Amino acid sequence: MKFRMLQENLRKTLWECIDAGELTGLRLAEQTGFKQAHISNFLNRKRGLSLEGMDRVLNVQHLSVLDLIDPAEVNKRASILPPGEDEFDNVVVADPHIAASEALIMSMHVKEILKFKKSFLKRLKEDVEGDRRNWERFVIIKADAQGGARMYPRTTPGATLLLDRHYNSLTPYRRGESNIYAVRKDGACVISYVETADGHLILRPNNPAYPVEVITMEDGRKPGDYIIGRVCHVGIET
Repeated sequence: MKFRMLQENLRKTLWECIDAGELTGLRLAEQTGFKQAHISNFLNRKRGLSLEGMDRVLNVQHLSVLDLIDPAEVNKRASILPPGEDEFDNVVVADPHIAASEALIMSMHVKEILKFKKSFLKRLKEDVEGDRRNWERFVIIKADAQGGARMYPRTTPGATLLLDRHYNSLTPYRRGESNIYAVRKDGACVISYVETADGHLILRPNNPAYPVEVITMEDGRKPGDYIIGRVCHVGIET
């Protein structure tokens, strides 16, 4: 896909947000640091954006280049896992920042492949907030030292965490039990319980030795925009 087409798809995406009342040209100019006339000229096809300009717009709108590409085109280059030939399905292991930002996990980002029973994956319930139809549903990350200890004993450092990225709502999966989530924060991934209060996400650890963390949600953003997915399985080596 050519750069010109990416810009056109970005215009289309931004106009959809504007038409839905979720964005204005003035707001986008404030977010990116561009003059309003610069943004207006781009939206009205009077000029293009540089690579740096594209990056700034994508960043403030929490978009990836993959969001601007036809899924069929992405699939040609993405890691399309072959279906399991037996009772198991393949699930990719990726770094947390990749699981947080990439709808489809490219081959270059696949660290390894683990197998899960098809029957187990099939019975997991989805609860999607927003549009994640093009997101690869299950991705595995490994808890680092801090992330694993933060939720101890429910997780441990080095544990494999199966994320269901089609479950980013705050609805409890089981009545009376808090979900564990992977959440984007400052470019990193925090494993935590999640609550909301006055426009903030409250990230609570299971281990009382670790502090509560807080995310201030941007205007127009919902909790599901920050939640990568629900931790639906923890694998701990012994």
